[in-house]
Amino acid sequence: MIPPNDRRISVYQRLIEPRVKQALSDTPVVLIIGPRRSGKTTLARNISDTGATYITLDDQTALGAAQADPVGFIRGLDRAIIDEIQRAPELLLAIKKSIDEDYRPGRFLLTGSANVLTLPQVADSLAGRIETIKMLPLAQAEILGRHPTFLTRLFESSLKVDHEPVVGKELISLVLAGGFPEAISRSTERRRQDWARAYLSSVLTRDLRDIADVARLSELPKFARLLAEHSGQLVNYSQLGGGIGVSHKTGQRYVGLLEQVFLVDNLQPWFTNALKRIVKTPKVHFVDSGVLATSRGLTFDRVLQNKGEFAALLESFVYGEVVKLMTGSDLRLNAYHFRDQQMKEVDIVLERDDGTIAGIEIKASATVRSNDFGGLRTLAETCKDRFSCGIVLYDGEVVIPFSDRLSAVPLSCLWY
Repeated sequence: MIPPNDRRISVYQRLIEPRVKQALSDTPVVLIIGPRRSGKTTLARNISDTGATYITLDDQTALGAAQADPVGFIRGLDRAIIDEIQRAPELLLAIKKSIDEDYRPGRFLLTGSANVLTLPQVADSLAGRIETIKMLPLAQAEILGRHPTFLTRLFESSLKVDHEPVVGKELISLVLAGGFPEAISRSTERRRQDWARAYLSSVLTRDLRDIADVARLSELPKFARLLAEHSGQLVNYSQLGGGIGVSHKTGQRYVGLLEQVFLVDNLQPWFTNALKRIVKTPKVHFVDSGVLATSRGLTFDRVLQNKGEFAALLESFVYGEVVKLMTGSDLRLNAYHFRDQQMKEVDIVLERDDGTIAGIEIKASATVRSNDFGGLRTLAETCKDRFSCGIVLYDGEVVIPFSDRLSAVPLSCLWY
């Protein structure tokens, strides 16, 4: 087992930090949402006003006080950081009242390990008064302390290798490790997977109880393992539900709950009226490749023996890296996947706010052939002038052009 490089750094410069600071300068309430243990609290405490009161609702005394008298709890706060707001969503209504009386920017910096704004009772309570910023586990660029330019270079069709490429066993190692700060700080694969198992247990019990009444909560671990086997695939709710003996509707609800606590993410299909026969089913991805590997029982040695297992893991890893880069980018992008009825597909389609399209196909091999660009060519023909660039990310060391807008690009360009 090759240990991940540069993984014992205790403080990281997060890509979303400038966005959070900007939001605090002109918005009364800023909410950082993302998976538990992804570093939200550390970021919030590092950048907040030194005079801000810090409160965590993981503390049972604070939680009890917030639930008993939300208005009184908020009334005495001038500036505050409130951690794990999903544990007492009724506080948002009290915060709204306080903000309406005193609209100064940066008064409340909130964090949530569940997407609390999707809860019906609070969905509209802070409209126009809050900015929500998503924070995921560490991107490889954050681990290495780099300012990545991948997305900008992608849309400029100017990707190049100006670094030492990460390939082969080293690439497998970092994909298996994932991006949670506590996991990657551990020195062995066994210890990282022990952390991931404990994390899964916490998310599938405690965090879900905060946001939903799940009658058969004991089924969720089995359902999550089943979903892990389908990460990177089109969602089939009937098949997923049937795997634990529940209905299509219940399977769909369970996927939605796991998305709400940031264990998985749904990647919606990209389509256009120019193509009538397009698959319009979302794909599901685990948010963190290390947690996904643990859920599937994948280790370094098992992946070396079966590279097919690595391909599915790699697709979710790359999707996660791209989304992390998007959260910190000045580019306004939306991510999709593409597949037509002839099974021509593109793993990730990025659409810029001006309609410009870039496509990313992911390949675990060190060899790229012309037919690997089939889906990208279909996408380019459909988009015509809107298509800027299509790449196949592969386990290689050099950029290889296949046409003026199609190239094979080393995977490690993602974090440079």
